[in-house]
Order: sequence, then structure tokens, then C-alpha cells
Amino acid sequence: MDKVLPTAAEAVADIGDGASIAVGGFGLCGVPLVLIDALLERGSSGLSIVSNNCGTIGRGLGRLLDAGRITRTMGSYIGENKELARRYLTGQIELELVPQGTLSERLRAGGCGIPAFYTPAGVGTLVAEGGLPWRYGPDGEVVVASPPKEVREFGGREYVLEESVRTDFALVRATRGDRHGNLVFDKAARNFNPLCAMAATTAIAEVEELVDFLDPDEVHLPGIFVRRVVALTPEQAADKPIEKRTVTAERRLSRSRR
Repeated sequence: MDKVLPTAAEAVADIGDGASIAVGGFGLCGVPLVLIDALLERGSSGLSIVSNNCGTIGRGLGRLLDAGRITRTMGSYIGENKELARRYLTGQIELELVPQGTLSERLRAGGCGIPAFYTPAGVGTLVAEGGLPWRYGPDGEVVVASPPKEVREFGGREYVLEESVRTDFALVRATRGDRHGNLVFDKAARNFNPLCAMAATTAIAEVEELVDFLDPDEVHLPGIFVRRVVALTPEQAADKPIEKRTVTAERRLSRSRR
């Protein structure tokens, strides 16, 4: 099956208001920037996002957030997006914070048909006991809090029950892909992208390089999990923003002498 579509706009055309979307990437690494921009242009709102973080101001998922398109997000880290923190603390968005390893396993379990699993992460904390603020009211009161979760003992150790995650769509970015949807990811971009695609009913991938054939031994995510593929232009593929640009003291000195 040829799963390639000519444009990102066509690939996201059926993502409507209220859709749940798993979005790959870690920070700004491996983030499907082109698909996110196409979704922004489409105008969908009331979106429920599952992603490790919510981009940065003006980049990645931060663009959807700035436009007020996201009503709920599930993730592990909000420290690099002050706008997300502002919206969360003022009751404009619901936020479910999840331990990072638990988040990745909830996505993987969803893709494998596993409804729930036990993990020691979060035992003895509000993650298990409930009460984590999910949504604040306009006056700072907690209007929605996390429920308590089942805790059981196995081998003398306590574990908390976590439910798997399934979403309507996934947006992911791969370094290479073929027309059948088989994907290869580059280094850290492999952290969440395959898991997000697995957890979705319809996974959409933007690929930096579209090839005719991939050696089966190098495939990171089989095409069975991917419904649509969009090939990026060289300019789009080269657009890889750096979340925090740092240079050595010697480099700073060299620049100052120019």
C-alpha cells in the first residue's frame, strides 16, 4: 500500500475539533513541526494532547497552545513553556502530569492492546493516592483533581495500577520512511515517536527522507502502525530548532572578537 500523501494539509484534513492526538518528540527533538503547523492552519480546536512536553513558546505544540486550540494535555514536563504553566494555573487548560517512564509505557501498552499494568513509579505519592490538580478555577481553587489508583503488593513491593493510553490520531517525525509507512528514527527522536504512533488509531508521519526500500533489520516502527506518510522538502527537513543553544567559553570569546 502506498501511504504517501502530497501535502501535510491533506494528511491532517480529518482531524476535527475535540480530537485526541499523541505527538512525538522530546523537547524540540523529533517533533513533527510541519504536521503541527498544518493542523494549526486547519483550525481544529478543543484538542486533547498526549506528549512528553508541550513544545516551547512559538514552536511545535507551543503554536497550538498559543492559539488556544488545546484544552487538555497529558505529559511529563512543562518547565520550558511558561505559557503552558500560565494557562494551567489560571484554569484555561487541564494538565495531567505523568511520570515519564509511566507515560511511555502507557502509550506502548495502548499500542499492544494491554488495558493496564502495574508499576512502582508513583507509589506513596499523589500519583497513586490522588489529589494532583488537573484543572484550576479562575480564583486558583482546584476544580478537577486526579483520582486515587489501585495499589497492590507483588513480591513484597507495592505497585500502582496505570491504564494504557489510546488516541484518535498521532503526529510523528521520522528521519527516513518508505511508502508502506515503515519508519526509522534518529537517536533521541526514537524516545516517544514510535510509542505515540502505536497508541493511535490513525498515525501520520512526516519523514525527512522518503526512500523506496528499507532493510527490515533497520526498521524501528513497522508500517502496520502508520496510516499516512508525508515527505518533507529539504528545507523542512533541515528545520531543527534547538531548545537551549549553548556554546563553550572559547566559542563565545571567538565570536566577541569578530
